[in-house]
Amino acid sequence: MRTRILSGLFLILSLMSGAAFAQLGQAQRITGDIFGFTARTRNGANIYSVRRPSPAMLSAIDQGLTNLFAVARKNGYSRRLNYSDYTIFIANADRNRDSAGRYSPDIAVGAAQYAGTDYDQGGYVYAAGMVISFNPMTFVIAEHTRDFNRVSDVVRYEGEHLVLYHNDRRRYSQTADHSQGGGHPILQ
Repeated sequence: MRTRILSGLFLILSLMSGAAFAQLGQAQRITGDIFGFTARTRNGANIYSVRRPSPAMLSAIDQGLTNLFAVARKNGYSRRLNYSDYTIFIANADRNRDSAGRYSPDIAVGAAQYAGTDYDQGGYVYAAGMVISFNPMTFVIAEHTRDFNRVSDVVRYEGEHLVLYHNDRRRYSQTADHSQGGGHPILQ
């Protein structure tokens, strides 16, 4: 099994552009995972994952992007609203339940600007997702095995940061992170 994953990883690495290779390195550094699988959603979003993503996961990603594009257009934004503009890394979840015991696959990321807040778990915070790059537009989310509506929401919410970055830098700057309060959805 390990040989098959490594062979798949070498094939993926040989096909990647320089920018995509840099984003792979960043995603692996943040999550500590190896993304040995690649896929595309039915609508054309690029996927790198730790395991072969389920059809339900891929469909939920497309639904999240569809919802994102609809609300972006409603707000007058038009740049970077193509499925193929987006690359999503699906990482291992570092936890599967939130502090209230609800199913909530999340990734642990360095606390950074959240250090010392209620979110700080000793140098890291649990996040549903995290933007990795603005060009190419890339973010990482945790793998889900159920509650795919949550996947759609997380994809939409991470995508909001990217849409704002490419369409409205002032609003992006105001909502780039949530350490000063505020949350999702940003776009109504």
